[in-house]
Amino acid sequence: MSVRRVAPAVVLVNPQLGENIGFAARALANFGLSGLRLVEPRDGWPNDRAHAAAAGAAFVVETATVYPSVEAAIEDLNFVLATTARPREMVKPVLSPESAARALVAVALRGERSGILFGPERSGLDNDAIALADAIVIAPVSQDFASLSLPQAVLILAYEWLKAQGASPALGRVTKFDGPAAEGLELAGTRKATRAELLGLFAHLEEELDRAGFLRPPEKRASMVRSIRNMFHRMAATEQDVQTWRGIVASLAAARKGTRT
Repeated sequence: MSVRRVAPAVVLVNPQLGENIGFAARALANFGLSGLRLVEPRDGWPNDRAHAAAAGAAFVVETATVYPSVEAAIEDLNFVLATTARPREMVKPVLSPESAARALVAVALRGERSGILFGPERSGLDNDAIALADAIVIAPVSQDFASLSLPQAVLILAYEWLKAQGASPALGRVTKFDGPAAEGLELAGTRKATRAELLGLFAHLEEELDRAGFLRPPEKRASMVRSIRNMFHRMAATEQDVQTWRGIVASLAAARKGTRT
């Protein structure tokens, strides 16, 4: 079964600002989620500010469903998580966002439905709502400033959900001009320089440095040459880098001689 077919529902309980609903919708769309449920949004529904804030993710807002209570919003779910900043002295499993996402994927693989509860901006979920959950999720935050906004909290869980599926999603936007990005060094049409190309550059550069009197005194020449070569090795030079440096050396040599390349 496709995990995405039984992706978790995201339940915003008594959200106060339409903008935050829209920003949360954008976060969901960024990471492949769209099942947005709202419990008694303060400013009513539909909400023009939510629609505007969602921008390209307006489809998440447009398909959101509104419920009169938390119980009604989760009645079709098999597994429910509640986000909170503190355990509230309840005897419930405590999960990090990463372990919560793994649990959600496990539920989806069984073909069961799950959901994540997020509380209102000012106070978070109340104890009655948390009591309905199977486990609580607490994000690691700086104790100097531990408060997350509603869209931030949604984004963290949505991001971890995508990662937990085990796929390697594209990095960044994919367009007809570029992408997807991948971790590591993108050589963009060139390749790493061969040792022969580097040795040719070293010979060219060292010849001109000798002529300019840079590699002196003679007893220090060998160590200076090693240092210069090591700089190029550390930079993992490409074929294009070598060609550029050969051009630089040739231009500086010509300038020293009073001629043009």
